[in-house]
Amino acid sequence: MFRNWRIGSVNGALLAAYFIPAWTLVAFNIIVAPVHGLYERPSVAVALYLSDHLQMAGMETVRAAWLLALGRLTVVAFFAIYLVLLCIPRIRKSGGSDEALGIALAIGSLISFASMVMASKVGEMAALRLHATELLLLLGAAIVILIERPEAAPQTVETPADIPASLGLEQAELLHNR
Repeated sequence: MFRNWRIGSVNGALLAAYFIPAWTLVAFNIIVAPVHGLYERPSVAVALYLSDHLQMAGMETVRAAWLLALGRLTVVAFFAIYLVLLCIPRIRKSGGSDEALGIALAIGSLISFASMVMASKVGEMAALRLHATELLLLLGAAIVILIERPEAAPQTVETPADIPASLGLEQAELLHNR
C-alpha cells in the first residue's frame, strides 16, 4: 500500500496533520472573539505589534485579526485540498497534489515569517520560537518538494518484436483507399 508514496507526500501529510487542527483552532478563536483571540499565544506578537508599533485601536485591530484568521483558514483549506488529492493514487504518483501543497506552504510561510518578525520586534520570545519552528517546518517541506520530483511516466516504444508479422506485410490503409 505504501510502495508508491514519495517522501514529499508523507511530509506534506504530516504537516497537514499539524497545521489543520492548530491553525483552525486559532482562526476560529479569532473569528469568535477577535480581540481576545488575537491576544492568545499564537497571535500575541501580531496583536502587540499592531497596537504598539502601528498604533491600531478598536475596529482596525478587529479587521486585522479577521484578516489574519482568513489567511490561516486559507492555508488550512489548501492543506485539506492537498489531503483529498493525496488519497487518489493516480494524482499522488504523478505529483498532481503538489500545487495545493505549494500554495499552502507559500501562504503559511509568509504568515509565519511575518509573525516571527513581529514577535522579534516586540520581544515576545515564546511566540518567536513558535513562529520560527512553524516557518522551519514549512520551508523544510518546500525544499523536499522542490528537490524530489515525481517519477516520470513510463514511455512505451514499439519495437519490431512487438509488431505482429501480418501488419508488416500489409499495405498501409489510407483514407481515400476505403
